Amino acid sequence: MKQTPIISLKKICKSFPLEIGGQQQVLFDVSFTIKSGEFVAIMGPSGSGKSTCMNIVGALDSATSGIYELYGKDITTLLPDELAKIRNEYIGFVFQNFNLLPKRNILDNVMLPLMYRGLPMSERLSRAREMLKLVGLENFETYLPTQLSGGMKQRVAIARALAGNPKLVLADEPTGALDSKMGNEILKFFKKLNHDFGITIVMITHEFEIAKYANRVIHIYDGRITYDGPIPKTETTLLKSEKRAHKK
Repeated sequence: MKQTPIISLKKICKSFPLEIGGQQQVLFDVSFTIKSGEFVAIMGPSGSGKSTCMNIVGALDSATSGIYELYGKDITTLLPDELAKIRNEYIGFVFQNFNLLPKRNILDNVMLPLMYRGLPMSERLSRAREMLKLVGLENFETYLPTQLSGGMKQRVAIARALAGNPKLVLADEPTGALDSKMGNEILKFFKKLNHDFGITIVMITHEFEIAKYANRVIHIYDGRITYDGPIPKTETTLLKSEKRAHKK
């Protein structure tokens, strides 16, 4: 039986209105599928359209044209409230700047998405504590984010992303605010989540060394996919794909 992809983008285009009038197109016929259990890096230089692509994948934005199916369901034309429900039920997010509530302890931060689901307090507490234990922070429940290192904050963000038991985690430059040592620890943890728990991970990055932690890279340049396949041995393959796209 053929497995339905978790993510299926078909000829996705995205344009934004300009203040002077007209539209600026930032994505051009972007198409790819991602199956359950994959660890995929969406990579490209600044301004390539990778973050716009992730916003569409994460139901944070809608495409101008094309079709986006999540778990086999076309969500292209859903209204904002419907997209918010999709995000809360199916997707866990990890952002570069953590996005933690500074005046709430880390237990409360991890429970936040569960509150939006209307779960009883006992279930929220149990699930949040389970996730904090998973990321090695079970002894820091009462700490505020300001009392933690950058790496610890990102682990809290990962615990929050996993609290709703998503099958898909989207990580937007997850090591961007960390030093190299802490960044490598976070990337190894993502690798473990993918390998040991089968969680599908889509990670946005502009660095090849970070993309190498994934098993597949989708390279975007000037709003178009120039490479989609296994991680190449060197970044040269991706740079050559940019040059070929530039010549077209």
